[in-house]
Amino acid sequence: MNIIQGWLSVGTRLESPNTDNRPSSADISLLVIHNISLPPDQFGGPYIGQLFSNCLNGSEHPYFADICHLEVSSHLLIDRDGEITQFVPFDKRAWHAGVSEFEGHKNCNDFSIGIELEGSDNIAYTNIQYSVLAKVTTLILADYPAITRERIVGHSDIAPGRKTDPGPAFDWLRYKKELS
Repeated sequence: MNIIQGWLSVGTRLESPNTDNRPSSADISLLVIHNISLPPDQFGGPYIGQLFSNCLNGSEHPYFADICHLEVSSHLLIDRDGEITQFVPFDKRAWHAGVSEFEGHKNCNDFSIGIELEGSDNIAYTNIQYSVLAKVTTLILADYPAITRERIVGHSDIAPGRKTDPGPAFDWLRYKKELS
């Protein structure tokens, strides 16, 4: 596995329209870990890809009616089986962080890479998700040296009070140990 022109050499590529150019790709200096499940607390199915592609049908589930209009994306999704889907190349801005701030710098989308784990705040993540996340993170750290271990955060860290992911079920100690 490696990174070629912002894209991982493995996994599925499903390009999202919800991306644009960064103010400066030289400033990529933060990795943000998220979780997502659609519908909430349910796994599998095409819904995350549909949301990030602006194709989610609001009538398929009551929850979808409230979110189908959103224009959001992330760089990567790691599903429960460890499969990777990449929506946005790392050198482009994905729309994953929303209103956010890290160390006094607002608009974290401008300088961050976002990775979604298919999961929920209070449901344990899978062993393969931790393994794949650690491998992908190691590649990102090598290609984007301004991202250090101290600059790997949860969505909740950059949008406190607004976001809770990746949640208490995410084992930060395990993840950081797997990076060693």
